[in-house]
Amino acid sequence: MGIRARSGLAGGIEAALAWPLAFPVALTDSAAVNVTVTELTGQLLASYARVGGINHLDGKNLPSKQAVAQITVDLLCLLFPGFFDEHVIHSSELKVETANLMDSVLGRLEDEIYKSLEYKPPEDTQKKELRALANHLTCEFLAGLPRVRELLQTDAEAAYTGDPAALSKEEVIVAYPFIEAIAVQRMAHGLYLKHVPLIPRIMTEWAHGRTGMDLHPGATIGSHFFVDHCTGTVIGETCHVGEHVKLYQGVGLVARSLSGGQLLRGKKRHPTIEDRVTIYANATIVGGETVIGQGSTIGANVFLMHSVPPHSLVTQEEVNVKVIPKAARMEGSGDFQI
Repeated sequence: MGIRARSGLAGGIEAALAWPLAFPVALTDSAAVNVTVTELTGQLLASYARVGGINHLDGKNLPSKQAVAQITVDLLCLLFPGFFDEHVIHSSELKVETANLMDSVLGRLEDEIYKSLEYKPPEDTQKKELRALANHLTCEFLAGLPRVRELLQTDAEAAYTGDPAALSKEEVIVAYPFIEAIAVQRMAHGLYLKHVPLIPRIMTEWAHGRTGMDLHPGATIGSHFFVDHCTGTVIGETCHVGEHVKLYQGVGLVARSLSGGQLLRGKKRHPTIEDRVTIYANATIVGGETVIGQGSTIGANVFLMHSVPPHSLVTQEEVNVKVIPKAARMEGSGDFQI
């Protein structure tokens, strides 16, 4: 098949259309495909009827994950003006820009909070009162953003002073996933304390997917917090973290056992980390009664199920590392042994 060369976009389109298609054009309109779609739809509908518990039909309108994610992005713009925006914001425009975005966020967040309150209304609250309550909670939450900014300033400072690889505080804010994760957690924690259902967890799981850090909105985290390298860190719902705490990647502050399921709801299940504690990579600290005393250092890969007093150094001493020349091993058994 000959194709006459033509320049520009029109020539490229004509050349592309001249090649044969992988499937006949009429395939999507064929009777076979229509029958197949009908059969597949019927099978899935039968599954909806047969497998309950993961359907949400004819119920309350749940908060939109996509809407909450976009609101979270806009909240980050309010917390860090100029860092998460797609265009430069000049000081002379800051008041107007902030007012416009604040008005937009207020309306959209109120709608999502209203949906969450419809899903799980507070006790002794009538349906007609939910809209006013949603507005009140939204305004209270947004009024708390200045306090969140104060905490985030300490987090950015801790990240910059604690990481010799950091070029500047600007790099920390614009590039470090930790800042995004802790910013979202601190905002979600405010909604969690106001007993707003669903939305706090949607926010932190959105950040979890983007940053690799799983910070539950219920966790209480003090100022000057920093997680270096970020990935794989888990902080559970009832965890209390003091001030000037530094963690490394893979640290887990988790519950001892979840075999009790919903019977454990509301109980202290996760550890308490006091002020000025450093916990190195992949350490796991377990249990609601476990307290890591202030000024302590927990070494890498430690698995800890009991409390330690202040100013302790906790390390593993039973792990042996053997280093030998490869040639020496090759002279012996051909098997690789540990």
